[in-house]
Amino acid sequence: MGMQTGKEGRTVMSEINVTPFVDVMLVLLVIFMVTTPILYQGVDVDLPNTESRPMPSLDQERKVVVTLNKDGEIFIEKQRYTLNELRIEIRKVMAERGKNLTDEDVFLRADSSVPYGTVVEVMSEIRNAGVQKIGLITEPVPNDGQR
Repeated sequence: MGMQTGKEGRTVMSEINVTPFVDVMLVLLVIFMVTTPILYQGVDVDLPNTESRPMPSLDQERKVVVTLNKDGEIFIEKQRYTLNELRIEIRKVMAERGKNLTDEDVFLRADSSVPYGTVVEVMSEIRNAGVQKIGLITEPVPNDGQR
């Protein structure tokens, strides 16, 4: 459906074809759905199950996540550190990201089989680095309808 412009055989198209737009959006949606689970790759740990409120997204400002695996190895991202190196590395990571140690959260992911004393030692080193807020990451309790 068009309008005459005064020149014979030429019409102005008054409708927008949205098919290419929809195609592009569907491709972007598929790309997003495939890459989202891949974004956070780290060290595998068996997190303890707890009943708690959901944690805010870690990707908001790329929070620092310290991981303690079942063998007692300490990781920041995928890089392994000793307990003695942890304090220095936390300070370096926060400085690189332009973060103030007293205002930013550091999250600790510890495998459920790690002894409590080891978890406390790691938390102590994080606190000794100057971090005031330490969050513990857990898995939600499976909801099987019982309670």
